[in-house]
Amino acid sequence: MKDQIEPAKNPDWAKESGNQEERIFLEGPKSRFFEIHHGINVGLEMLKGLRKFHSIGPCVTVFGSARFTENHEYYQIGLEVGEELSRKGFTVMTGGGPGIMEAANKGAKRIGGRSVGCNITLPREQKPNNYLDMWMEFKYFMVRKFMLAKFSFGFVALPGGFGTLDELFGILTLIQTKKIKHFPVVLMGKAFWEPLRCLIEDRLVGARTISPEDTKYIYFTDSPEEAAQFIQSIALDRFDLKIKKF
Repeated sequence: MKDQIEPAKNPDWAKESGNQEERIFLEGPKSRFFEIHHGINVGLEMLKGLRKFHSIGPCVTVFGSARFTENHEYYQIGLEVGEELSRKGFTVMTGGGPGIMEAANKGAKRIGGRSVGCNITLPREQKPNNYLDMWMEFKYFMVRKFMLAKFSFGFVALPGGFGTLDELFGILTLIQTKKIKHFPVVLMGKAFWEPLRCLIEDRLVGARTISPEDTKYIYFTDSPEEAAQFIQSIALDRFDLKIKKF
Protein backbone atom coordinates (compact mmCIF):
# COMPACT_ATOMS: atom_id res chain seq x y z
CA MET A 1 0.00 0.00 0.00
CA LYS A 2 1.37 3.37 -0.97
CA ASP A 3 2.03 6.01 1.67
CA GLN A 4 0.97 8.65 -0.87
CA ILE A 5 -2.81 8.32 -1.10
CA GLU A 6 -4.25 8.97 -4.55
CA PRO A 7 -7.33 11.25 -4.37
CA ALA A 8 -10.78 10.26 -5.62
CA LYS A 9 -11.66 11.45 -9.12
CA ASN A 10 -15.18 12.76 -8.47
CA PRO A 11 -15.14 14.74 -5.18
CA ASP A 12 -18.57 16.32 -5.81
CA TRP A 13 -20.37 12.97 -5.67
CA ALA A 14 -23.60 13.01 -3.65
CA LYS A 15 -23.26 16.29 -1.78
CA GLU A 16 -26.91 16.32 -0.76
CA SER A 17 -29.73 13.85 -0.43
CA GLY A 18 -32.29 13.71 -3.21
CA ASN A 19 -34.95 12.51 -0.75
CA GLN A 20 -36.57 15.71 0.49
CA GLU A 21 -39.08 13.77 2.62
CA GLU A 22 -36.29 12.51 4.87
CA ARG A 23 -34.74 15.99 5.08
CA ILE A 24 -38.05 17.53 6.18
CA PHE A 25 -38.67 14.66 8.61
CA LEU A 26 -35.32 15.32 10.30
CA GLU A 27 -35.69 19.10 10.53
CA GLY A 28 -37.36 19.12 13.93
CA PRO A 29 -40.88 18.55 15.28
CA LYS A 30 -43.81 18.78 12.88
CA SER A 31 -47.52 18.13 13.27
CA ARG A 32 -48.58 14.92 14.98
CA PHE A 33 -50.11 13.64 11.72
CA PHE A 34 -46.83 14.31 9.87
CA GLU A 35 -44.75 12.54 12.52
CA ILE A 36 -47.05 9.50 12.66
CA HIS A 37 -47.22 9.29 8.87
CA HIS A 38 -43.45 9.29 8.45
CA GLY A 39 -42.91 7.03 11.44
CA ILE A 40 -45.16 4.48 9.74
CA ASN A 41 -43.22 4.92 6.48
CA VAL A 42 -39.96 4.18 8.30
CA GLY A 43 -41.48 1.05 9.83
CA LEU A 44 -42.89 -0.13 6.52
CA GLU A 45 -39.55 0.36 4.79
CA MET A 46 -37.86 -1.67 7.51
CA LEU A 47 -40.40 -4.48 7.19
CA LYS A 48 -39.96 -4.50 3.42
CA GLY A 49 -36.19 -4.81 3.82
CA LEU A 50 -36.48 -7.63 6.36
CA ARG A 51 -38.73 -9.55 4.00
CA LYS A 52 -36.56 -8.82 0.95
CA PHE A 53 -33.28 -10.00 2.47
CA HIS A 54 -34.57 -12.79 4.71
CA SER A 55 -33.04 -15.65 2.70
CA ILE A 56 -29.78 -14.18 1.41
CA GLY A 57 -27.56 -16.35 3.60
CA PRO A 58 -24.63 -15.35 5.85
CA CYS A 59 -23.35 -11.96 4.72
CA VAL A 60 -20.31 -9.79 5.14
CA THR A 61 -20.91 -6.08 4.60
CA VAL A 62 -18.26 -4.06 2.77
CA PHE A 63 -18.13 -0.30 3.38
CA GLY A 64 -16.15 2.23 1.34
CA SER A 65 -16.24 5.39 -0.71
CA ALA A 66 -18.51 5.76 -3.73
CA ARG A 67 -15.97 8.15 -5.29
CA PHE A 68 -13.16 5.80 -6.32
CA THR A 69 -13.23 4.88 -10.00
CA GLU A 70 -12.26 1.61 -11.64
CA ASN A 71 -8.62 2.64 -12.19
CA HIS A 72 -7.98 3.48 -8.53
CA GLU A 73 -5.96 1.07 -6.38
CA TYR A 74 -8.68 0.97 -3.72
CA TYR A 75 -11.23 -0.12 -6.31
CA GLN A 76 -8.92 -3.00 -7.23
CA ILE A 77 -8.61 -3.98 -3.57
CA GLY A 78 -12.39 -3.90 -3.32
CA LEU A 79 -12.61 -6.37 -6.21
CA GLU A 80 -10.26 -8.75 -4.43
CA VAL A 81 -12.14 -8.40 -1.14
CA GLY A 82 -15.39 -9.37 -2.87
CA GLU A 83 -13.72 -12.38 -4.45
CA GLU A 84 -12.09 -13.61 -1.25
CA LEU A 85 -15.26 -13.26 0.82
CA SER A 86 -17.18 -15.19 -1.82
CA ARG A 87 -14.56 -17.94 -1.80
CA LYS A 88 -15.22 -18.32 1.92
CA GLY A 89 -18.93 -18.78 1.18
CA PHE A 90 -20.26 -15.39 2.29
CA THR A 91 -22.83 -13.28 0.49
CA VAL A 92 -21.25 -9.87 -0.19
CA MET A 93 -23.49 -7.00 0.91
CA THR A 94 -22.75 -3.33 0.15
CA GLY A 95 -24.54 -0.01 -0.08
CA GLY A 96 -25.28 -0.92 -3.67
CA GLY A 97 -23.72 2.15 -5.27
CA PRO A 98 -20.57 2.91 -7.27
CA GLY A 99 -16.91 2.99 -6.22
CA ILE A 100 -15.81 0.54 -3.53
CA MET A 101 -19.36 -0.80 -3.26
CA GLU A 102 -19.45 -1.68 -6.94
CA ALA A 103 -15.97 -3.19 -6.75
CA ALA A 104 -16.88 -5.58 -3.92
CA ASN A 105 -20.11 -6.63 -5.65
CA LYS A 106 -18.27 -7.11 -8.94
CA GLY A 107 -15.59 -9.22 -7.27
CA ALA A 108 -18.24 -11.50 -5.80
CA LYS A 109 -20.03 -11.90 -9.12
CA ARG A 110 -16.78 -12.48 -10.98
CA ILE A 111 -16.28 -15.85 -9.27
CA GLY A 112 -19.95 -16.80 -9.08
CA GLY A 113 -20.62 -15.60 -5.54
CA ARG A 114 -23.77 -13.94 -4.28
CA SER A 115 -24.00 -10.15 -4.25
CA VAL A 116 -26.64 -7.87 -2.71
CA GLY A 117 -27.01 -4.12 -2.21
CA CYS A 118 -28.84 -1.61 -0.03
CA ASN A 119 -29.05 1.45 -2.25
CA ILE A 120 -30.00 4.95 -1.05
CA THR A 121 -31.88 7.67 -2.90
CA LEU A 122 -29.31 10.33 -3.81
CA PRO A 123 -29.27 12.94 -6.61
CA ARG A 124 -26.04 11.90 -8.32
CA GLU A 125 -26.44 8.12 -8.16
CA GLN A 126 -29.91 6.66 -7.78
CA LYS A 127 -29.24 3.48 -9.74
CA PRO A 128 -27.80 0.36 -8.16
CA ASN A 129 -24.56 -0.91 -9.64
CA ASN A 130 -24.64 -3.63 -12.30
CA TYR A 131 -23.28 -6.46 -10.16
CA LEU A 132 -26.16 -7.26 -7.82
CA ASP A 133 -28.26 -10.42 -7.57
CA MET A 134 -30.69 -8.60 -5.29
CA TRP A 135 -31.08 -5.01 -4.19
CA MET A 136 -33.45 -2.57 -2.52
CA GLU A 137 -33.50 1.21 -2.65
CA PHE A 138 -34.11 2.99 0.65
CA LYS A 139 -35.44 6.46 1.38
CA TYR A 140 -34.18 6.53 4.95
CA PHE A 141 -30.51 6.30 5.90
CA MET A 142 -31.46 4.91 9.32
CA VAL A 143 -33.23 1.92 7.76
CA ARG A 144 -30.43 1.30 5.28
CA LYS A 145 -27.84 1.27 8.07
CA PHE A 146 -29.95 -1.22 10.00
CA MET A 147 -30.08 -3.57 7.00
CA LEU A 148 -26.33 -3.35 6.43
CA ALA A 149 -25.82 -4.55 10.01
CA LYS A 150 -28.72 -6.97 10.46
CA PHE A 151 -27.73 -9.72 8.03
CA SER A 152 -23.93 -9.67 8.36
CA PHE A 153 -21.52 -11.71 10.45
CA GLY A 154 -18.55 -9.47 9.73
CA PHE A 155 -17.67 -6.09 8.29
CA VAL A 156 -14.91 -4.74 6.03
CA ALA A 157 -14.20 -1.01 5.77
CA LEU A 158 -12.13 0.22 2.86
CA PRO A 159 -11.08 3.87 2.56
CA GLY A 160 -14.00 6.27 2.55
CA GLY A 161 -15.42 9.51 3.87
CA PHE A 162 -18.12 10.58 6.33
CA GLY A 163 -20.55 7.87 5.19
CA THR A 164 -17.99 5.11 5.65
CA LEU A 165 -16.96 6.47 9.05
CA ASP A 166 -20.60 6.75 10.11
CA GLU A 167 -21.26 3.14 9.15
CA LEU A 168 -18.00 1.91 10.70
CA PHE A 169 -18.45 3.65 14.05
CA GLY A 170 -22.09 2.64 14.17
CA ILE A 171 -21.00 -1.00 13.99
CA LEU A 172 -18.18 -0.51 16.52
CA THR A 173 -20.66 1.12 18.93
CA LEU A 174 -23.07 -1.82 18.59
CA ILE A 175 -20.19 -4.20 19.34
CA GLN A 176 -18.92 -2.13 22.29
CA THR A 177 -22.40 -1.96 23.85
CA LYS A 178 -22.96 -5.67 23.11
CA LYS A 179 -25.99 -5.05 20.96
CA ILE A 180 -24.11 -7.38 18.60
CA LYS A 181 -21.39 -9.62 20.04
CA HIS A 182 -17.99 -10.70 18.77
CA PHE A 183 -18.45 -9.53 15.19
CA PRO A 184 -15.14 -9.11 13.32
CA VAL A 185 -14.35 -5.72 11.76
CA VAL A 186 -11.55 -5.42 9.20
CA LEU A 187 -10.08 -2.09 8.07
CA MET A 188 -8.44 -2.52 4.67
CA GLY A 189 -5.64 -0.15 3.71
CA LYS A 190 -3.24 0.22 6.62
CA ALA A 191 -1.66 3.47 5.44
CA PHE A 192 -5.06 5.14 5.02
CA TRP A 193 -6.38 3.97 8.40
CA GLU A 194 -3.16 4.48 10.40
CA PRO A 195 -4.28 7.81 11.95
CA LEU A 196 -7.53 6.16 13.03
CA ARG A 197 -5.67 3.18 14.46
CA CYS A 198 -3.53 5.56 16.55
CA LEU A 199 -6.63 7.43 17.70
CA ILE A 200 -8.34 4.21 18.79
CA GLU A 201 -5.43 2.28 20.28
CA ASP A 202 -3.43 5.16 21.77
CA ARG A 203 -5.70 8.11 22.48
CA LEU A 204 -9.06 6.45 23.23
CA VAL A 205 -7.69 3.43 25.11
CA GLY A 206 -5.10 5.65 26.80
CA ALA A 207 -7.78 8.07 27.98
CA ARG A 208 -9.98 5.14 29.06
CA THR A 209 -12.90 6.33 26.96
CA ILE A 210 -12.90 2.79 25.58
CA SER A 211 -11.36 -0.38 26.99
CA PRO A 212 -8.70 -2.55 25.33
CA GLU A 213 -11.37 -5.25 25.02
CA ASP A 214 -13.31 -2.98 22.64
CA THR A 215 -10.51 -3.28 20.07
CA LYS A 216 -10.22 -7.09 20.22
CA TYR A 217 -12.16 -7.75 17.02
CA ILE A 218 -10.72 -4.90 14.93
CA TYR A 219 -8.11 -6.03 12.41
CA PHE A 220 -5.98 -3.82 10.14
CA THR A 221 -4.54 -5.35 6.97
CA ASP A 222 -3.63 -4.79 3.32
CA SER A 223 -4.41 -8.39 2.36
CA PRO A 224 -7.91 -9.30 1.11
CA GLU A 225 -7.10 -12.96 1.77
CA GLU A 226 -6.17 -12.21 5.40
CA ALA A 227 -9.31 -10.11 5.81
CA ALA A 228 -11.57 -12.92 4.61
CA GLN A 229 -9.74 -15.51 6.71
CA PHE A 230 -10.01 -13.36 9.86
CA ILE A 231 -13.75 -12.96 9.39
CA GLN A 232 -14.31 -16.62 8.56
CA SER A 233 -12.34 -17.89 11.56
CA ILE A 234 -14.36 -15.81 14.02
CA ALA A 235 -17.72 -16.30 12.32
CA LEU A 236 -17.40 -20.09 12.13
CA ASP A 237 -16.22 -20.34 15.73
CA ARG A 238 -18.73 -17.94 17.29
CA PHE A 239 -21.85 -18.56 15.22
CA ASP A 240 -21.47 -22.17 14.06
CA LEU A 241 -22.26 -21.14 10.50
CA LYS A 242 -22.80 -23.65 7.73
CA ILE A 243 -21.67 -21.87 4.58
CA LYS A 244 -21.17 -23.06 1.05
CA LYS A 245 -17.86 -22.09 -0.55
CA PHE A 246 -17.74 -20.87 -4.16
